Amino acid sequence: MVKQISLDAWQVQHLEELLKKASGIVSKTGSPIVLYRQVLEEEDSSYEEIICTLAERYVIEQLVISGGIVPPTFRQQIIYTFDEFPPRLLRKSKDLFLQTIELLEEQMS
Repeated sequence: MVKQISLDAWQVQHLEELLKKASGIVSKTGSPIVLYRQVLEEEDSSYEEIICTLAERYVIEQLVISGGIVPPTFRQQIIYTFDEFPPRLLRKSKDLFLQTIELLEEQMS
C-alpha cells in the first residue's frame, strides 16, 4: 500500500512537471495542446464530449455538445492550475492519467 501511494505521488509530480514544460511549447507556438478527448454520449449524428487542453498557464476542460443540426455549445468549462489538475485526473481515470503522461512525454522528445 505504501509503495502504491509513493508511486501515485511520483506520477502526480511527474505530470505536473510535464505540464509546466509543455506550457513552454504552447507559449512558443501559440497553440494549445489537446491532452485528451472523451466522448460521453452519442446520439444520431450529435455527441457530447470532454475536450481537455493545455494552455499557456492552465489546463482547460470543456464539456462540448456538437454535431448534426446542433451548433457547437460549451456546456461547462473548468480551469485548473498545473498543481490542481494531476491529482484530479488521477482520481477521475487512471487510464486518462497515463494517456496524458504518454502524450506529453512524446511531445517533449
